[in-house]
Amino acid sequence: MLNRLTRWLQAPPEAKASRAQGAVALYVAGRAVWTPRDYGALAREGFQKNAIVHRAVRLVSEAAASLPLALMSEGRELDSHPLLALLARPNAREGGQRFLESLYGHLMVSGNAYVEAVSLDGAPHELHCLRPDRMRVVPDADGWPAAYEYAVGAQSVRFPIRDDEAPAPILHLTLFHPADDHYGLSPMAAAATALDIHNAAGAWNKALLDNAARPSGALVVGSATLTDAQFDRLKSELETNYQGAGNAGRPLLLEGGLDWKPLSLSPKDMDFVEAKAAAAREIALAFGVPPLLLGLPGDSTLANYAEANRAFYRQTVIPLVKRTAEALAQWLAPAYRETLSLEPDLDAIEALADERESLWRRVSAAGFLSDDEKREAVGYGRAESGKGRRA
Repeated sequence: MLNRLTRWLQAPPEAKASRAQGAVALYVAGRAVWTPRDYGALAREGFQKNAIVHRAVRLVSEAAASLPLALMSEGRELDSHPLLALLARPNAREGGQRFLESLYGHLMVSGNAYVEAVSLDGAPHELHCLRPDRMRVVPDADGWPAAYEYAVGAQSVRFPIRDDEAPAPILHLTLFHPADDHYGLSPMAAAATALDIHNAAGAWNKALLDNAARPSGALVVGSATLTDAQFDRLKSELETNYQGAGNAGRPLLLEGGLDWKPLSLSPKDMDFVEAKAAAAREIALAFGVPPLLLGLPGDSTLANYAEANRAFYRQTVIPLVKRTAEALAQWLAPAYRETLSLEPDLDAIEALADERESLWRRVSAAGFLSDDEKREAVGYGRAESGKGRRA
């Protein structure tokens, strides 16, 4: 093995081979690479149990899915095309917006999203979102993905990747991960520490509410010592008669030389309240959602709701939609043997209406521009070249 490795290292590289392939092959040759994070735990502890994460994921996915996509061909917008019909109705069970919501939701929770194309005679007829926790990448000897394996229980389906297929059966979308060649890093994984703090603080508050009527303090016995039977009886009476919301405010009756010493939390012990608020803001930061849109207090960096909404679209929604639209177009366009691209229709975003109005006003006032140049400046094609927007 050592001699073989030495000869390989001394051999000259091939002309068209990637220099990174051999290095990857030493670690993952012929073996499946499983996702290093527990998707089920993130989904359960984050999206299903944490209100901040739940709202942030839905806010991003719903806003991104509601943004219309324009299909462009050679600089002109197409009003009708089989690709547009496919995106409007990806499959018999879902409409276009619900399909995209699932896709963006998977990206937010897992950092990965998988889309299956069901083709007939070389043309895609249906698109399906597949759960990331059921999919794994199967690399080849060089470390590049050779197939995708989708497993449900004891059954599994393998989707081989072949160069002659158009489109490939699986589209794998990822968010950037600096330390993984195959899988993406989700905002929820980056905010995992803040998520744990926020959930722990919520559990603490719930415990305080459940025990709100239990006296907070200590029962002090004089010089006598309680027997086991006396101790169990006293403990049972406290839990039965003085604990729980139904016993709130009930006075404590003491006998036999017992004395009550009230106890309270110090200001330092109460820091968990601020810690929970800080954790919520960190979660919002990881998802790219301004805290103001999530109703979180203590955020004063944005002047008003409209500015926060505008920043949300500019910094989070539009970049995410552009990357996804580009990947979908590059994946599906070869099947139609056309040069096609998908672009988000920014004119449909109500939050950017003020920016759009300001741009039109400035362009209209530019007397040194012709009408065609003004149309191009605001994103529309020249009038004499036919209707449609520029690419």
